[in-house]
Amino acid sequence: MTYCVGMLVNEGLAMIADTRTNAGVDNISSYRKLHLYKGTGDRILAVCTAGNLSATQTALALLAEGVTLPDSEGPETLETAPTLFRAAQILGHALATVRATLNTPPTPTADSLNVNASMLLGGQIAGGKMGLYLIYGQGNFIECGSDTPYLQVGELKYGKPILDRALRADTPLSEAVKLGLISFDSTIRSNIAVGPPLDLIVMPRDQMVGVERRIAPDDAYFRDLGRRWSEALATAHRAMPNPPWMNDADAVKLSAAVA
Repeated sequence: MTYCVGMLVNEGLAMIADTRTNAGVDNISSYRKLHLYKGTGDRILAVCTAGNLSATQTALALLAEGVTLPDSEGPETLETAPTLFRAAQILGHALATVRATLNTPPTPTADSLNVNASMLLGGQIAGGKMGLYLIYGQGNFIECGSDTPYLQVGELKYGKPILDRALRADTPLSEAVKLGLISFDSTIRSNIAVGPPLDLIVMPRDQMVGVERRIAPDDAYFRDLGRRWSEALATAHRAMPNPPWMNDADAVKLSAAVA
């Protein structure tokens, strides 16, 4: 299992992925799941992968060699895609091709073999807008919108409530990174299958550059952020009123009724 998130706000895009992969509690390894693709000043693209490691690695290898779509005149890659939408089509075709190959011959239990995978594709190509896509294993995809300015793949349920409550399209990019890291801290605390080091890429809008960082388990900022978030959660409820039906008199009546 893994966790990856992309956050698309007005100032730009941030994408974060963990590196843990496991085939049981006694077989845990680290693999990079955030991959960066740069052009000669004309593009900055990043791909986050989740799901079956063999499927995602094979899809990326196929992508590097070039993918020929039904309407293509020849192989295409992320480095040659004219638009971000076309890049999403190329990546989706690569992932669907690998998934179909691993599921051949198709059987009713093919999906139980856990060959499913999904990816996030984000970035910008010169002349086009910055965007973020979620690519499904079947090759289809959806685009991130301003109403919900993030997309996730993998073990998403623990970090989702934080982003739902706090992330907006007008959130500053540095604040979005902070919220993304808090969502990772919450996920790591609740699921042993997700863990550091984390890979982070930050892309300011319209600049065709990316700032990369690997966040190790002993990263001072990440540890302090997790500590502060835990302390804030542990004390936040004290500022809220108790249920009005649970005053002292009602508590006595409830105790008597139970007895």
